[in-house]
Formats: sequence, structure tokens, C-alpha cells
Amino acid sequence: MAKDKCPECEKCLPGWLVQFGDLMSLLLTFFILLLSMAVMDKKKVEEYFEVMRKAMGFLDKNTSVEEQSEKNSTDNSSSDSFEDDESTTEDAAEEVSQLISDVNASSDNESEEISIEKGKNEFTLDIPSTIMFEDGEYNLTNPAAKVFISKIARVIRTMPQTFNIEIIGHTDTNRIRNTTIPRDAWDISALRSISVVKELIKNRIDPAVLKVSAYGSYHPKSDNAADNRRVEMRFFAQNNQDDILDEESFFDRLE
Repeated sequence: MAKDKCPECEKCLPGWLVQFGDLMSLLLTFFILLLSMAVMDKKKVEEYFEVMRKAMGFLDKNTSVEEQSEKNSTDNSSSDSFEDDESTTEDAAEEVSQLISDVNASSDNESEEISIEKGKNEFTLDIPSTIMFEDGEYNLTNPAAKVFISKIARVIRTMPQTFNIEIIGHTDTNRIRNTTIPRDAWDISALRSISVVKELIKNRIDPAVLKVSAYGSYHPKSDNAADNRRVEMRFFAQNNQDDILDEESFFDRLE
């Protein structure tokens, strides 16, 4: 007698759906585990959502489309301008460094060598006063000093970005005591700065970008008096001044 046939199974969902459901359950468990182990920082979460909101182009409810577009355009142009300034400053510093190397190579006295100090979007030349001026004098009469200044001016004129130039005079001690000008170290340091500025103007540097400063003997760089008799030429781009009240650059440092 033939065996009875096994009744057909009822149709159900596809077999792959079972594995898919298990996978979803495991993923859910995994993310719950991650969340339980994570430390939620409310400030960082808010910053993240703020960044995402700006990136997605959402506007504040009190901000018009025109205002938002203008702000974004200003931010982008400021960023591009800062990058251009930094690149231009580096290029100028490299050219001036090469010029200084040539001048120092022709000098037999190490104490009369010019040095350059590079900073963020600026650089400063430290020039011993003996290269430019006689002891106690403030008039620029040295032909070699005039040639050097003309070469510096030529480098600056060839740069696409305008530089501000600050000339800073220093002396060693307040040993000059006269009733007529120069009366003391302050006068000597200031008058020497003015002489350098006038020479730069003769070499077609715009007077509007020039600045005269004098510290007398009150900003020494070493205990050696000869090192303190110097003139500094500080070059910096016009657009490199950051907002000191910016949250990240000022207030965060108070914490």
C-alpha cells in the first residue's frame, strides 16, 4: 500500500528575509552599545548641527537670503585674501633672504651681518646700525646702505600685494646728552628710522604704507651693547590683522 503523500507546506515569506531580520537586529544592538559607551557633549553636538545647517544652506529665521549670500561671499573673499597675503609674504621673504645672504657673504665682520626673522604673514630684518650709520649719527650717508635699501625697495615693488613697512630704531644706552637735537637715545633712534623711511620714499615706496617707530635703549635684545644698536624693518601684509575679539582667538583662551 502506497504511503500517503506529505501535505504541501503553506507558502510563507522568502527565506532570505529571516537572515535580513537577524542582521538588522544585530546592527541595532551594535549601535545601542556604541551609544551607551559614548559621552554626549552638548556643546560639540550643537556645533556639529550648526556646521551642518550652514553647509546645507539653511537660513536663520531672522536672516534674509540677500544677507546670507552677502555674508558667505564676504567670508569666502576674506579667506582667499588671507591665503594670498600669506603666500605673497613668503615669496617676498624668500627674495629678501637671498638678498641678505649676498650682503652677508661680502661682510668680514660677523657682528655686522643682517638677520631675518619670519613670522605669521610677516618678516622682520634686523640690521646692525654700523652698516648704515656712523657712531652717534643719524643721517644716511653710507653708499652701501643706500644700495641695500634700494634693492629691498625693488623687491617690495615687484610683489603683487602691498606691504606695510615699519622702521624701528634702537640704541644701546642713553649716553648722548645734548641740549640740541639729537638730545638723547630717543632722538637718535627716531631720527635714524626717519632717515631710512625717507630713503625708501626716494625709491618709490608709497609713504602711506610706511611707519616710524623708536624704542631708544628700552628694547635690548642681548647684554651686548653692539647688538642693541640696530634698525629693524618689519614687513607685513595689509590684510593680516585678525579680530582679537574672535571667539576662538580670544575668549576661549580665558577659560
